[in-house]
Amino acid sequence: MDLHLIPGAVATDDERGAIDAALAGRRGAGYDGTDRHLLLPALQAAHGRVGWVSEGALNYICASLDVPPAEAYGVASFYALLSTTPRPARVVHVCDDIACLANGADSLCADVDRRVGDASAWFRSPCLGQCEQGPAALVQLAGERPDEWTVSNATVDAIGLALDGRKPAASTRVSVPQAGAAGAALRLLRRVGVADPTSLDDYRAHGGYAALRRAFALGPEGVIRELIDSKLVGRGGAAFPTGRKWEAVARAPVRPHYLVCNADESEPGTFKDRVLMEEDPFALVEAMTICAYATGCEHGFVYVRGEYPLATARVQSAIDQARERGFIGSSVFGTGVRFELEVRRGGGAYICGEETALFNSIEGRRGEPRNKPPFPVQAGLFGKPTVVNNVETLANVLDIVTGGGAAFAAVGTPGSTGTKLFCVSACVQSPGLYEVPFGVTLRELIELAGGVRDARPLQAVLLGGAAGMFVGPGELDMPLTFEGARAAGATIGSGVIMLFDDRVDLRRIVLRIAAFFRDESCGQCVPCRVGTVRQEEALHRIAAGRPIGSLAAERNLIDELAQVMRDASICGLGQTASGAVQTALRKLRVFAS
Repeated sequence: MDLHLIPGAVATDDERGAIDAALAGRRGAGYDGTDRHLLLPALQAAHGRVGWVSEGALNYICASLDVPPAEAYGVASFYALLSTTPRPARVVHVCDDIACLANGADSLCADVDRRVGDASAWFRSPCLGQCEQGPAALVQLAGERPDEWTVSNATVDAIGLALDGRKPAASTRVSVPQAGAAGAALRLLRRVGVADPTSLDDYRAHGGYAALRRAFALGPEGVIRELIDSKLVGRGGAAFPTGRKWEAVARAPVRPHYLVCNADESEPGTFKDRVLMEEDPFALVEAMTICAYATGCEHGFVYVRGEYPLATARVQSAIDQARERGFIGSSVFGTGVRFELEVRRGGGAYICGEETALFNSIEGRRGEPRNKPPFPVQAGLFGKPTVVNNVETLANVLDIVTGGGAAFAAVGTPGSTGTKLFCVSACVQSPGLYEVPFGVTLRELIELAGGVRDARPLQAVLLGGAAGMFVGPGELDMPLTFEGARAAGATIGSGVIMLFDDRVDLRRIVLRIAAFFRDESCGQCVPCRVGTVRQEEALHRIAAGRPIGSLAAERNLIDELAQVMRDASICGLGQTASGAVQTALRKLRVFAS
């Protein structure tokens, strides 16, 4: 292939060394006959070494992987955590998204701007997935030993320390308030705060790998039968029956099959998968091994959100330890079952939470969604049958295999079985991750979390995150089930419960949601690319008191845009970009005066 490399652009020794180290031993895997799938890891390695992706580094990567520079640049420029222009070796991303906004992010950003001044050293960021510990920041430190870490409960002093390359003390805030509480019948969270997340032996001492042994006793068909009996549905928002998905891949005659864990939760307000990966990573590895065994997948990927450095490290450590013990690899438990597993990091793109955009990202392409059909169970990653589940969905597999599908289905309601993780944040007394059986009411969950912070009046609740909907104080008796939310015209989504008290400016929140979707649209399809921009423009006109025609006309315009985006957008981003905005305008009467 004639690559047409950029004339005169040569990588430095440091860049070449970092890229070579990232590619060492990984080429020739043969997923699709090329090494293009290593493009994002190579870009991340170059970026981690010098703080940006130079033209010289791009040339070297393209020559190494046989990828045209124009295409590689399209990938590098797609991700928010990669820079294609020079910037300092130390930068800080300060979250100003909706949960952090309700906890003083605007004031923090103003303080940072006054203290730091250098606009190239820090950036306002969309949600970092640290919502229960906001305001939050992400630090990137480039160099010979690149490092990344998050700053919880961020202050201007802590950010100043980060820009000096110093890590703050670990946060003392508890992400799982129920952990250790009397009477808390936890399933998915039972090991949090109890077992050492860095020790395979401790995981096994707390019941680890009993489910995998049970799976081998059941056989692949038996595992899938238990999954179907459990009525488990996906916990990422789409609520597709998990057992049916596994069964479709298991029966697919085309080989090989792939398994992908979608750990790229980027919905503002969502942090459940992050907590599971940080606090119980071996459970994810075990559950993926069971899935691989049941569906005939010999290779799996954990696609971890780029803003999750600790979760990435914990999952990688769990994989390494499992491989050393023979719990994954060429012969799992000595049974002859082969399952290889690797971590891939995202680059800061909300859209890569959409499963087909995630596939493109792993394959070394821009993270843009694909048209469906074909569906992933038919032609997914590298064009092969693929199982894709998120972390929470997979975490449920362990109890289903050990306790049986019928026992799992007995918890919750007939239409929403098992327990659900809810991410409770913003103006709540005890923010964090909560596990409750399906069927509790929104009011009961809020009470479990201590109610509204400082006993202030509740103004609104955002269900499902930015892609969800607002509900008012009069709707708190809604049962938290898929069917209960649908009946109320709402959505559970990924489990976001975000409270806003009477001190929060909901206009500012709604404008931030609109800006989020405008920024995060991948731009591939016109309805979403244009619709999200026009929606935000209309909201700003309303907020400024300068509507075109009238307030009613602007509302109708937003409704029309929403209908077009729902009907014609390729993926769920455009289809859900107006839900929160419309309910804020119509139900809560935000911008009414």
